[in-house]
Amino acid sequence: MQTQSIAQNLQYQRKLKGLSQEQLAEKTAVTTRTIQRIEKGEVKPYLNTVKLLATALEIEVEDLIPIENPKEESIQKKWLLLLHGTPILGLMIPLCNILIPLFIWIHKREDNTLYYEHGRKVINFQITFTILYALAFVSLLTIEGYGFLFFISVLPYGIIIMLINIIRVVNEKSCFYPLSVPFIGGQNLSKALVLLWIASLLSFAVKAQQNDSIERLDGSSISTQALTRQIKELAKAAKVTGLTVSIFQDNQVAYQEAFGYANKPKGEVLRMDHVYYGASFSKAVFGYLVAQLAAESIIDLDKPLQNYLDVPIPEMPLEKDWREFTNLKGDDRYKEITARMCLTHTTGLPNWRWIDENGDLDRDGKIKFYFDPGTQYSYSGEGMMLLQYVIEHITGKGLEQLARERIFGPLDMEQTSYLWQDRFEGKYCLGHTADEKTIPKDPTDEAGAAGSMETTPADYAKFVAHILQQEEKNKKVIDTLFTRNFAIRTAHQFGPDSKKITGANADIQLNYGLGWGLLETPYSFGAFKEGHDSGFQHYSIIFPERDMGIVIMTNSDNGESIFKALLEITIGDTYTPWQWQRYVPFNLK
Repeated sequence: MQTQSIAQNLQYQRKLKGLSQEQLAEKTAVTTRTIQRIEKGEVKPYLNTVKLLATALEIEVEDLIPIENPKEESIQKKWLLLLHGTPILGLMIPLCNILIPLFIWIHKREDNTLYYEHGRKVINFQITFTILYALAFVSLLTIEGYGFLFFISVLPYGIIIMLINIIRVVNEKSCFYPLSVPFIGGQNLSKALVLLWIASLLSFAVKAQQNDSIERLDGSSISTQALTRQIKELAKAAKVTGLTVSIFQDNQVAYQEAFGYANKPKGEVLRMDHVYYGASFSKAVFGYLVAQLAAESIIDLDKPLQNYLDVPIPEMPLEKDWREFTNLKGDDRYKEITARMCLTHTTGLPNWRWIDENGDLDRDGKIKFYFDPGTQYSYSGEGMMLLQYVIEHITGKGLEQLARERIFGPLDMEQTSYLWQDRFEGKYCLGHTADEKTIPKDPTDEAGAAGSMETTPADYAKFVAHILQQEEKNKKVIDTLFTRNFAIRTAHQFGPDSKKITGANADIQLNYGLGWGLLETPYSFGAFKEGHDSGFQHYSIIFPERDMGIVIMTNSDNGESIFKALLEITIGDTYTPWQWQRYVPFNLK
């Protein structure tokens, strides 16, 4: 083949027919640029190209070139094999399955229509396959079971299709790539629709990954399917009759599920809208209420409570005689008690007057000081109740009214109250003993900041989400609520060892805010609150700087035995002082 003669003959025959290069290109599958390069003598056209040009010019092939043993077959196979075979390198080097055939196609597509068509199909398939593989990887992380099957099927599918087409090219110079999206060579509308489809799939996959997995403190994550399965296994192993879990991400509820029974003997399944006895979760709400009042200068946290009253605390009249502080008469230490001491459990008063400092029953039932106010930590419901009475005196409003106006109402917590409400009838769950027998419901007949609140897991989740959101919206109140007030060095929170001093929790800097415990982690400070009574055991912890947290509510005396494991598998909390709180795991008892 003589390049110069081809160039001269083509230019002569084209002009003889009165055709421009563009008009000749329109009559063939040969591009204008290829015709230009042939006429300039820059390329050697293959026989197929010459045939197409001769047909369009209505002349014989010999009028353009003398045929001298053309090597069309071997030349085409070499380039076709490279187009179809090089994508296998993508198994070792990312994106080479697209980039190498794309490079070959760009340089050879104008030399022969066969290269153009085969290259286009190869590249379309490899782009489709790569996107499919990425989606399979996302599904592996987000869809339990089927996601794994999808992931392990995509790669073999791609390899098999590539091998089949290499064989077809060698034998028949044909190819077939099923399920390919026409990114190259398709109509503009179909390209737009395909791109929109791919974008939608990727967007859905990303959202699914976000919604179907829970991020932990350390950045690791767990799928919601795996999490649900593990929670069920834990509850079953520890005989936790009923359990609800609410997990917060980005200051919102990201996971909320109920497990087990509201009433096991009757087979009543537990729901998120069942009314629970909230126990000491009451104190967390009360702490936030007082933080609001302090931020508004309605109460000074460090001013002695006695200064707000018209009579001495021992003479303060209450609706129930046994609630009064008459026995403190003659012990002037009551004049030192402040709101901060009440909320940080440093008043020196017992948890309850009928329980002594070791947690044993005190048959005397007379309230007394066990240490000087402000000098030690000792959990005290009595101190919380004293503050409630003073707050009610200052504001002229009862606790329930204050909570309804400031918290329950604004947050739409309609199934929450410090007093038993008629609307709770038939909607509450019962507590269960360790052997899963029901405990009769005892409706509260007075509002108590220390522990009378009834609530649902759904309602209480609204409150916790609100607290997380206030970290940015109302920093003054949150700073007041979570100020570190008193370092805790006791071995346990309750019982004989609650007076024993230890450095076991020095690494988490265990402390107390207003009604909430505080601790430090490498990722964020944590604020926690527990709840405990016969048949009901709860725990919550939030990490405001990470916008995350968890609320665990159980109607079982076995609930606390899974708290350690639950915190670790859900949000990666390995910092909660479970030994201090005596949350002994069921498999260590």
